[in-house]
Formats: sequence, C-alpha cells, structure tokens
Amino acid sequence: MSEQSTPRIAVIADTSLQRHVLAQALAGHGYQVVLNADPARLESDQLDACETDLWLVDLAQQEDSPLVDNLLEQSRVPVLFGEGHAPERHSEHYPRWERRLVSKLRKLVGDPSAGVGRSLAALLDEAQRPSRVALPDDLAASPLKAGEPAAQVWLLAASLGGPAAVKTFLDALPGGLPVGFLYAQHIDASFEANLPQAVGRHSQWHVNTVRDGDPVRCGEVVVVPISRELGFDASARMRVEERSWPEPYSPSIDQMMLNLAQQYGERCGVIVFSGMCSDGSAAAAYVRRQGAPIWTQRADSCACSSMPDSLREGGYSTLSGDPRELAAALVNHLAEQCVGAVTQ
Repeated sequence: MSEQSTPRIAVIADTSLQRHVLAQALAGHGYQVVLNADPARLESDQLDACETDLWLVDLAQQEDSPLVDNLLEQSRVPVLFGEGHAPERHSEHYPRWERRLVSKLRKLVGDPSAGVGRSLAALLDEAQRPSRVALPDDLAASPLKAGEPAAQVWLLAASLGGPAAVKTFLDALPGGLPVGFLYAQHIDASFEANLPQAVGRHSQWHVNTVRDGDPVRCGEVVVVPISRELGFDASARMRVEERSWPEPYSPSIDQMMLNLAQQYGERCGVIVFSGMCSDGSAAAAYVRRQGAPIWTQRADSCACSSMPDSLREGGYSTLSGDPRELAAALVNHLAEQCVGAVTQ
C-alpha cells in the first residue's frame, strides 16, 4: 500500500446498483474510491493507469473475463473478490455483509481510522476554555452524587472526528450531574493512553481508563478499552473480559451498546458522534426496545457523518444536534427526570 493516509480502492462491478452500494460503503469507512467501473466498459489502458492500493472485483456474471484474468496476472497490489450481492442498506443482513467486507479490507490495506490518534496532539495544544451550559436550579439543589455508583450510564460513541466532538460535548457539560459515561472511540491502541487527557483537560468531568471490578461513577467518563471487551457483572461492576471485541471494530460500539443496554435497560442512553462506518446500527433496535434513547451528532457539525447518519436513516435517532446542543439537551433531560422524581 502507498504511504498516503487514506487507502485507495479501485472497484470493478458489473451492475450499477452494486457499484453504488460499494462506493457508499467504502466512502463511509474512510476509503478513497479512485475507480468505479463496469468491466464491459473498462479498457486495459485504464487498468494500467489506475493508481490504487487494492482492486475490489464484484461480478454478478460468472463468465470468464479476460480483463479480470489480466488483472490477476499483472497486478502488483491485492485483488479482493467481493462479498456477493449487497443487501438493501437498511436490511438486517447489510451490517453483516459490510463487516465482512471491511474486515478483509482492514487486513489487506489498513484502517483509515488509524489517523484519529494523530488528531489528539491538536486537542492537547488547545487553550480554549469554552463556557458551560447552565445547571438548572432543580439539579443544582439536588444532593451531589459525584463519586457514587451511577444509576444512569450513557455511552459516548465515536470514530473519525470523535475526540474533538466529545471534547466539545464534555467542555460544555456542567459537573454535578447524576450520571456517568462510557466513551467508546475507534482509535489505534497506541493512542489509548492519551485519550483521557485530550478530551477531558478543560471539562469538569474526570476522564479515566477502565478499572476492572469498579462501577461507573457519577461525575466520571470511563474510556472503553480498545483491545478487550468491556461488560458488567450482576452488580453492575465493570468487567474487562479476556476476549477481544468482535471484528472488525475495536472497540465494537455495537457490542458495547448491547452490553450496556442488557445491564441498564431504560437507565442508559447512547450519543453517537462523528465517525466513519455504521458501527452501532446493528444494536440500535435492541437498545431502543429497552426504552433507552439514542441521540446523534448533526451531520453538518461532523468531520465524518457516516456513523450518525446510519442511525438517523434507520429511524433510531430520537434527537440530533451539534456537541454543545447535545450537552444542553442532556442537562434538560436529566432536569426533567429530577422534577419527575420529586413529584412522584
């Protein structure tokens, strides 16, 4: 593969629908599509001139193709045959098809989200101290629960562009709220240790690495581990499992959503920030059935909107906004709960 940051993919598919779906899936995961062609209209000199890191060949017709045979014989980069006819984007089978494809691409040409970690340096240099959302009187007057096990836990989920978005959210969020957070970020494991300081340095929230056997506590943000799955025991204490996350994502936002909703039910929530891919979409229906809300970052405020877009398109997102608007919405949501608890 070339040394440029975004892996380049050349697509050869013999149906227009397959070319369209493949282009959407590849772009959504951060890959650069440098060619998307019908083999019947592709000349050999186009093959020779195409600069790519991988050829993705997906043919509905099984007849031998001299062009493809020539490609297999002469290509200096990997040639990957596709996963067959792509399901409808919103069907239950699409996420599995997409995961298989992306898992193979990551092994062959790398993961575009590897660039997320390099963005942390800019956050660590940032001197801005933005204003915070005002704490409503009802919440300000309620007993301070910082440090106590959180009865309500929200998942902050992100990929490309996520650290900056989550930092803006936490910067705007006042302390003293009766809630704890988990933060699942697609990022290379070598940058995991820098994540808490990068996103938490200006906020009133303690951003910590996971502590096996501890509960999620009010007033803290626990960074979900990259290499090993995070779950809970019967007492809602965090358990770092021996097993790794299901492929192709580390951490798997889908799996983290399932684990959280199984433990907390309607006492949890999910906010999906900027990111590539559709991680989270497969678990979204289950989370909503448990009575938990799913919110998403608004597309025009994202560095990459594929991940929140997939939840909106599936009808799972109940609220969208930029990171500061999401912080204000959460404060109002918790204030309404506080008033409801008093009047009951």
